[in-house]
Formats: sequence, structure tokens, C-alpha cells
Amino acid sequence: MAVVLGAVAVGLILLIAAVAILRESHRLASLPPRPTFDPDAALEWVVQHIADDAAATLTVDDVRVILDLQLQYFKAKGVSQNGSSAHPVGPVVIGGSETVSYILEQAAGKGSVFTSEQVHAVVETQLAYLRAIGAVGSKADDFDDD
Repeated sequence: MAVVLGAVAVGLILLIAAVAILRESHRLASLPPRPTFDPDAALEWVVQHIADDAAATLTVDDVRVILDLQLQYFKAKGVSQNGSSAHPVGPVVIGGSETVSYILEQAAGKGSVFTSEQVHAVVETQLAYLRAIGAVGSKADDFDDD
């Protein structure tokens, strides 16, 4: 009798676990995939979509340098992560003059000279790419303080 009750208990536990796993797998399957940033895809997209005036004055390698420095800035601000770091608390504003200044300073330190207009064009195009893949939210001025 004890063996039968033990088998029923084990069977019931396995049934509950199977139902929970199936329910969770269906829930996860219905969610959209998390955006994944691919630096090579980002570079290609930015080069294809950057404004013509900036494209005429920048090489692909220049764009790569600016994008790498922008990612470095993101990491410094805590908005770029590898899955093991903590999420920043509250909204984080990226872009604008602070980002451009950081990139210009870092680039100059490495011997690359860009204009603020060139950097701004790459940064804005990169942010458009990140919005297109769902990696960042709306512009800060789109938020209400309600």
C-alpha cells in the first residue's frame, strides 16, 4: 500500500511540474524576442542610413570608431550590459551634446579628429537603429512627468 501511495505522490508531483513547465514555456513563446545588438549589423545599417553630408566626409572605419566610442559611452552610463550586470534605476538619457563631447574627446585622445556634426550624425543614426531593433525606448522628450 505504501508503495502505491508513494508512486501516486511521485506521479502527482511530476504532473504538476509538467503543467508548470508547459504553461511557462507557452508564456515565454508568446513574448517577443529580446533585442540583440550586433555591432557588424549596426555598422552596416548606420553606413546605409547616415545623412548624405556626413557620409560624404566619413569612411566606414571612421563610422566604426565613432560607434565603438558610443558603445564605450553607453557602458560608462550603465545602459550597455552583457546580461550579468544590474539594470540602471529609472530612465537613462543618452545622446545629445554629452555623448558627442565624450566621443570627440576620446577620439582626439586616440588620434582621430571628427567634427561635432559628423559625430552627431552617426550618433543619431545609431540611435535610430537601436530604436528600430527595439533596444531603446522613446526619446526623452516623449515622456510625461505624470
